Amino acid sequence: MEADQIRKLLARQHIETPSWAYANSGTRFKVFNQQGIPRDAYEKIADAAQVHRYTGVAPTVAIHIPWDTVDDYADLARFARDEGVAIGAVNPNTFQEDDYRLGSVCNPDPKIRRKAIDHLIECVHIGAETGSKQLSLWFADGTNYPGQDSIRDRQDRMADALAQTYQVMTDVAPEMTMLVEYKFFEPAFYTMDLPDWGTSLLHCLHLGERAKVLVDTGHHAPGTNIEMIVALLLREGRLGGFHFNSRFYADDDLIVGAADPFALFRIMLEIVQAGAVVPSAEGDPAADNSVAFMLDQGHNLEPKIPGEIRSVMNVQEATAKALSVDLDALGTARQAGDVLGANGIVMDAYNTDVRPLLEQVRTDMGLAPDPLAAYAASGYQQKIIEERVGGTAAGWGA
Repeated sequence: MEADQIRKLLARQHIETPSWAYANSGTRFKVFNQQGIPRDAYEKIADAAQVHRYTGVAPTVAIHIPWDTVDDYADLARFARDEGVAIGAVNPNTFQEDDYRLGSVCNPDPKIRRKAIDHLIECVHIGAETGSKQLSLWFADGTNYPGQDSIRDRQDRMADALAQTYQVMTDVAPEMTMLVEYKFFEPAFYTMDLPDWGTSLLHCLHLGERAKVLVDTGHHAPGTNIEMIVALLLREGRLGGFHFNSRFYADDDLIVGAADPFALFRIMLEIVQAGAVVPSAEGDPAADNSVAFMLDQGHNLEPKIPGEIRSVMNVQEATAKALSVDLDALGTARQAGDVLGANGIVMDAYNTDVRPLLEQVRTDMGLAPDPLAAYAASGYQQKIIEERVGGTAAGWGA
């Protein structure tokens, strides 16, 4: 691919940041407070707008309900537009109430299931009000001990909850896609009700074409070949998007690419080969085979806004390297059975320093070539530290 074409694609890339990344967060043992933390959904969006202001490729902000509950969601959407961004995926919360001790949509108690489903439907309506294009679902549902509940019954309950929500979504939010995430383990350790991409895909296939799988890059068993999962879902047209993060052992939420930048590159190479880096036909959803690039991270030690800027830059770098692969030469080497030649073409692209290319992309967009330095020089961080005094900082208890 020619350099000009690569730069144009990189300038059109869309990487969504999550509202919760700007709030206080921590480990299982402690939530660490930082200065200048947003106190409500509006201030989270204001912070997210800074990431877009200096990277140019983060134009939407995912929201989490009830952490981002407001009285007027249309007003929140207007505020976002005024800040230069828009509301992205709506994420329901069915894991932080005592009622959900034995699960939410899979709970054996029909009243609790009804409560959870009603919350999912509420989030569909919030999405319609805010102009969101995705309903992003993750469930902590599962069991800890053999015999605790019927595995098959819980799958029936999951299917019923998703079907009810999907029907409402198709009725009231015609542009919205349902993204169904999975998690290998935790908080349940005997069975998770959505433990892997196959289970998620099966439910999506039963729902309809607007239900797709969401791949979280930190939610897999060690050694899992995530790019093969990506390739298979792309082949079926069922890869809805990513939650990009990174993990070293059994937890995610670290900056994407921190643990294994080569894995991020390999994932992006599959996206590039499928032509799904950006929408293939802007304004024509039927022709759009792109996937949603969303960050899902908690910056426990590092400052929030610079942490998100770094995350966006890491995705950009992995994408630029993947776009630099000579796909024609790669195809020739593959056809000839040239194992080392094919691998060498991929490795040459990975080892390319694409930072000057991305600096040129930003310059062409009228942005500073170094987003982190530009943000540091803006004075915004000191401004919010001085202004955001008092109140309860938003975090896990929001």
